[in-house]
Amino acid sequence: MVIKNVAWQEVKDKFKQVWGYEDFRPPQGEIIQALLSGKDSLVILPTGRGKSICFQLPALLQTGLTIVVSPLVALMENQVNQLKQLGLSGALLHSELPRSERKKTLEAIAQQKSSLLYLSPETLLSLPVWQILAQPEMEIAGIVLDEVHCLTQWGTSFRPAYRRLGAVRRSLLQHKPPGTKIAIAAFTATADPQGQQEIARVLELKQPETFLIAPYRDNLSLNIKTVWTPRGRKQETLKFIQAKAKQSGLVYVRSRQDSQTLSAWFQSLGYAAAAYHAGLATTERRKIERDWIAGKTQFAICTSAFGMGIDKPDVRWIIHYHAPELLAEYIQEVGRGGRDGKKAIALTLISEPTGWLNPEDKQRSQFFNRKLEQQYRQARQLVKQLPNKGEIATIKQQYPDGEITLGILHSLGLVTWQNPFHYRLRSAKPALDRLAKSQQRHQQQMQQYLKTKQCRWQYLLQAFGFSREARGFKCGTCDNCRNQNI
Repeated sequence: MVIKNVAWQEVKDKFKQVWGYEDFRPPQGEIIQALLSGKDSLVILPTGRGKSICFQLPALLQTGLTIVVSPLVALMENQVNQLKQLGLSGALLHSELPRSERKKTLEAIAQQKSSLLYLSPETLLSLPVWQILAQPEMEIAGIVLDEVHCLTQWGTSFRPAYRRLGAVRRSLLQHKPPGTKIAIAAFTATADPQGQQEIARVLELKQPETFLIAPYRDNLSLNIKTVWTPRGRKQETLKFIQAKAKQSGLVYVRSRQDSQTLSAWFQSLGYAAAAYHAGLATTERRKIERDWIAGKTQFAICTSAFGMGIDKPDVRWIIHYHAPELLAEYIQEVGRGGRDGKKAIALTLISEPTGWLNPEDKQRSQFFNRKLEQQYRQARQLVKQLPNKGEIATIKQQYPDGEITLGILHSLGLVTWQNPFHYRLRSAKPALDRLAKSQQRHQQQMQQYLKTKQCRWQYLLQAFGFSREARGFKCGTCDNCRNQNI
């Protein structure tokens, strides 16, 4: 088999030479074939299935630059460090880099000395980077969009730049020689059928090869436990961790304050624990990551800012001190456990149903909903003031929430991107209630999961569109399956 002048045996030889494996794990080989053939791809692949190899190997075998767009600095740094350990080079651009290093990287890209470039969507759409990539002589082999579920998730962590990524290829091709092709590969671990359609539409994928792998992990036991008081939540967490000796784990919370308070408590008890959230200095976050990966820190008490893409195989347990609002977040976070294939356990603590004795969970959901409602109210007000067409940079200067509003309108089909920097309004009367109802459905889905009596994995398979696999499924390891066997 020959793919774009690359023999398949050459692909396998390169794989063995760099990564040391004889053959690919399904569906890695098929994904690599699609990327080398220049086809658009949508890949739903659970954590721990070797996703990064799927685009790193084609980048090594092709001429030109492969652009990897990723949402978190920690994720990008982790992958670039792994490349260096393998003796490979990968360029990295983000806002936290020193100016001298950033300049050096930009020069290397302009001189086409790099085959892989990692950056955030915001950095990709910054003028200095865009001017280099848009040069007619700059050869671009493909664009990889990692963690693309970010463009379908709303709330306090919404990244509006993701909504503009569909215009990137269309705009770059206008600057390239006639006949130039740039393939797009979109990767995520979590997207239900509706999310998959939204991803393909927003990114303007052309007849994408689709690879759907169910999220089920037979080594990961899922458990939900009700706690009756705030003190009971702390004691349940402590009891669970005490039973894990010095095994590595993660405790997920939903606020920076909770991260700091809980880690201080565990440190006072003599545990090697660390608070981790996006408000920490970059150097501090990197140190916590390194110490945790090296085993110097047993567990991090972290917000959702931690964990995505960080490769630590021997995580034996995950605690959700607070349940996330969305199933997609939950799957991402429990997926950090047991990546080495050995047994791992995930425990989520939830307040008693009435909320009378422990109103924490109810208050957090209300806060999340208020933030969403605030975004929608601002969008309603702002759309009346926005010009029918214009430049996003100008809108961002004039209106603090202008970019978010345009992202919301785009998700409703009421804004189009002429290019990644210019928009056009389609309507002045946005049906914002439709988006609010969609988010409410996602929240209800998470609540149903926490309360269901059926097999937890069966519920997740159904929720993410794997109905055939879910039919009659019993994992035998989740709390519900075990209770039914008693």
